[in-house]
Amino acid sequence: MNGVTQSVAVLPPEIASLIAELYAQSGGEKYSLSPSEFAAILLEVRTKYLAPDAATPAIRELYLSLRIEDLALARACAAGNERAWEAFMARFRKKLYDIAGYIAKESSAARELADSLYADLYGTTTRDGQRVCKLASYTGRGSLEGWLRTVMAQEYVNRYRRQRRLVSLDEENEEGKQFAAPDPAPVSALDPRIESATDEILSALPADDRFVLAAYYLDGRTLAEIARILGVHESTISRKLDKMAASLRKQILSALGRRGMSRRQAQEAMEVDVRDLRVNIRSRLSQERDTKAFPDRKAEARAGDGSG
Repeated sequence: MNGVTQSVAVLPPEIASLIAELYAQSGGEKYSLSPSEFAAILLEVRTKYLAPDAATPAIRELYLSLRIEDLALARACAAGNERAWEAFMARFRKKLYDIAGYIAKESSAARELADSLYADLYGTTTRDGQRVCKLASYTGRGSLEGWLRTVMAQEYVNRYRRQRRLVSLDEENEEGKQFAAPDPAPVSALDPRIESATDEILSALPADDRFVLAAYYLDGRTLAEIARILGVHESTISRKLDKMAASLRKQILSALGRRGMSRRQAQEAMEVDVRDLRVNIRSRLSQERDTKAFPDRKAEARAGDGSG
């Protein structure tokens, strides 16, 4: 925290002035969020999305792109401010139940999903004596409502994965099958800069981007299915994937350049098979490993027609 305070204290005058303007617009004061706390939050966001030596114009562009009011509200809730939580509930309580109903379909499952998310958002658990609140991870990139929709969709996916693992293990045990030891991880001879660059860029992705990439590339969901879960049009997901693919390639090329590769070397490095990377792509995108997020198409068909 002392490092954060010192970093805030030495901000360039232009950035310090911008932060003061954004604080006035944020409404943070009514939630007892101080100017220094607000500045520390913006420094945290900057550290997550920009290089340490980022130029002032890049910092300014990032800060102006943030949903400042949403960010102040979310972080005040995470800090335990009751007035902020009341404002959050008034604004999002019905929307969250609507989102849960759209995702889970069945009413009791939807209510359970929404209530579970409320507990995570409010911060009813503690870790190392500290209150753990999921809203503390919201960075203002994209609307708070969109972020909540993504978080709830991911929670639904995680619940399915946990249930699927338990059911699968029970079925395997009933059939008397034994589980083989996992194969040892292959040793990679790749340039470590490729792995670190990929890891850096994937780690910085917003939650909604990680969810879409994981659902499409790792879990095999169709564009229509992802669009339904997130409550948007199929074409929106298609455009988003195309845009992300181009953006990720560009960002990784730049990251390789920062690590000393020439443009040609970086482009050749991008031809690597992702399976040769030691980066855990699944954990970076979806926080879960080695399990499909959704049932396979045949299982869905059997469930739909009642066949076994």
